[in-house]
Amino acid sequence: MDDLTNHAKPTTDATITVRVIKNFEYRTCKNLVLQHINLEETTVGELKSLVKERIHTTSGWKPYQTVQLDTIKIYTVAHGHKTQNLIINMEDDEKLILADDAATLAWLGIENETELSIFNREAYEAYKKNPDMKW
Repeated sequence: MDDLTNHAKPTTDATITVRVIKNFEYRTCKNLVLQHINLEETTVGELKSLVKERIHTTSGWKPYQTVQLDTIKIYTVAHGHKTQNLIINMEDDEKLILADDAATLAWLGIENETELSIFNREAYEAYKKNPDMKW
C-alpha cells in the first residue's frame, strides 16, 4: 500500500502544450496541444519535427508557417511556478533550453502537462537584450 510507484503517471502517454512563438515584442504566440506523446522514446528533434508538421498541416497556423522554429525551452512544468513574462520564461537558459536534439524528453525531465516554448533563437536573443513590449 505504501508503494507510490503504482500511482505514478506513465511517461508513454503524456500531454504537453507547446507555445509556438511568432514574435516576442508583440507577444504573438499560439498554443499547440500534443496528446499521447511517449516521453521515453520521443527526442527533442522529433518533437521539433512534429510541431513543424502540425503547423503546416493544421488549419489556423498559416501566420506561423514562415517562422524559423529552431529552439525549444521549458516554460513551466505541471504544478510548478509560472514566470512573470507572459510570452517566454527568460530565466535559466542553460538549464531550460533543450539543446540536444538526440535526447529523449523524459531524460530531460519533461513530464505530463509540461508547457514548452518553440521559437527562433536569434529573435529570442535580440528580445533578451531589449525586452520591450509593443502594442
